[in-house]
Amino acid sequence: MSSDPISSPLLPRRRLLRLLALAGGSAGLAACGRPGGRGDGRRELNFWTLDLAPRFNDYLGGVIAGWEGANPGERVRWTDVPWGSVERKLLASVFARTAPDLVNLNPPFAANLASKGGLLDLGSLVSAEAAASYLPAIWEAGGQDGAQFAIPWYLTARIGMANRRLLAEAGASAPPRRWREVPAWAEAVRRRTGRYALFMTVVPDDSAELMETLVQMGVQLLDGRRRAAFNSPAGREAFSFWSELYRQGLLPREVVSQGFRRAIELYQAGDLALVATGPDFLRNLQTNAPGVAAETAPFPPITGEDGAANVAVMNLVVPRQSAMAAEAVSFALLLTNAANQLAFAEEARVLPSSRQALSQLEASLARPAGGDPASQLVEQARLLSARTLRAARVLVPAIPGIKRLQAIVYTQLQRAMLGQVDSDQALTEAEREWNRYAEARWP
Repeated sequence: MSSDPISSPLLPRRRLLRLLALAGGSAGLAACGRPGGRGDGRRELNFWTLDLAPRFNDYLGGVIAGWEGANPGERVRWTDVPWGSVERKLLASVFARTAPDLVNLNPPFAANLASKGGLLDLGSLVSAEAAASYLPAIWEAGGQDGAQFAIPWYLTARIGMANRRLLAEAGASAPPRRWREVPAWAEAVRRRTGRYALFMTVVPDDSAELMETLVQMGVQLLDGRRRAAFNSPAGREAFSFWSELYRQGLLPREVVSQGFRRAIELYQAGDLALVATGPDFLRNLQTNAPGVAAETAPFPPITGEDGAANVAVMNLVVPRQSAMAAEAVSFALLLTNAANQLAFAEEARVLPSSRQALSQLEASLARPAGGDPASQLVEQARLLSARTLRAARVLVPAIPGIKRLQAIVYTQLQRAMLGQVDSDQALTEAEREWNRYAEARWP
């Protein structure tokens, strides 16, 4: 094991993030445009992605070649990093003064880096015209405290996959469209089929889906000072909603101990009427549980009264150390232009953040699909997912400490579900615990 405290996985991430502020402040010490390693005199733009190699080698190689052709004085060095190690590797590179110039990151970690001064504000480097080419809600989600730290790349939006046989047995032709309709439906599914309607994990470090439902139910999570705002009438109603569903036996007992993977297992076994997931789930289902797949159809996601669905975003960010920030933004804008996003969306089966690319993708998916019925169903699900973006936004903002907030809320909701405290007491304790954390972090 390395004795270097910077690269050691044993160094707590919180400490690394504090040290990052010091390293970020020394951006002027970073290499001024790393020279190419092949003796050709070209400057090297260092670009990192997450788990895209080797599947997308040809695609990214083509984009890189196009940018290099238009910028003969520069070369792109592409490095693909595993999801599980990107935070440690990126922080280690910052301290080694070898930080990449452009990085593909998820919003929570990017937000933490931005809050510590580790990312460049891209507001002056991206024109208003370029910014307007992205879906407005998605572009705005990459901002923090008046600064724009992220360029959006690709998106995913969950839809509902429902077992039509269980729906019919419960007397329904489709799942509910609003959360207020769920309790009666869940009771009918449980009583008439012996199965469960849905699975919503409250394991603290797992899916953020339940946090998203709170926002859909009208809960404001935090106020402008990042203090708890969720102990409100809407918050009390939402906490009561989920704790009562559990106490009445209308949610699987495992929601307090197992994550989203368990929902997939239950659905594949025919024991769950609805799962919220992406369109390609159907392909796996057709392989792993063909009988259940034959009964499955896509439906719009359950939402709150305003109809807002959630969208997950993958971003591109520029570390503040970069001496090639303008070139990094130039390459990011090429990678995320309409043509390249459409090509990537088709190949990766994701959704584009480009407005033009999304319109083109919808038009393509709306045309009659060929192939067997199973393939046609997948394409229908993809079209539904794309159309979901019309009313989608990032429901839980990627603010610093958001994972801590989720852990606090879920832990207290677990206590209410298990009958250790009532739901109002659990919400009050969550408020108290978060505010202690927030007051220490943001005095």
